[in-house]
Amino acid sequence: MYITCLDLEGVLVPEIWIAFAEASGIPELKKTTRDEPDYDKLMKWRIGVLKEHGLGLKEIQETIAKIDPMPGAKEFLDELRSIGQVIIISDTFSQFATPLMEKLGWPTIFCNSLEVAEDGEITGFKMRCEKSKLTTVKALQSIGYETIASGDSYNDLDMILASKAGFLFRSTDKIKADYPQLPAFETYDELMAAIKAAMV
Repeated sequence: MYITCLDLEGVLVPEIWIAFAEASGIPELKKTTRDEPDYDKLMKWRIGVLKEHGLGLKEIQETIAKIDPMPGAKEFLDELRSIGQVIIISDTFSQFATPLMEKLGWPTIFCNSLEVAEDGEITGFKMRCEKSKLTTVKALQSIGYETIASGDSYNDLDMILASKAGFLFRSTDKIKADYPQLPAFETYDELMAAIKAAMV
């Protein structure tokens, strides 16, 4: 029995923080887990930048409302869900992800949550568990599932490497060069074929 574990941003939807950096005119917010492997450090820095500019959850949600899944993402996800169980495991936050899950047909997502003050200021964040992607994959394996995983960033590598089959999807040249043992794909058709082959 297999469960496919997918990253969200960069795999099914565009990067939320990059979209918000463009919408807000704050280019430094384009930094993502592709650039900074330490997620805790990255999020604390982002919260500091938001505070400095007086921006909060409302402004980010206004940007997210305009984000659509990547072309072909929903069809890919629908097909994948028709042949097996799928969980999106993301380091994003429920306050960001919900509108995107609606556009993707309400797949299952495991993510984190933001701490938000009454005035909408983002004051902190609560991670679901330590090393959430790896911990989740190991937990699924402990209850009898084989996992197949795919993602694009540094924070996906643990779950990809710990799975029976793991694939990079639209990743960076540096990550691909650092992990030459991981098959790397650019299209949903290629990824789908690889996932189906791994299930045999």
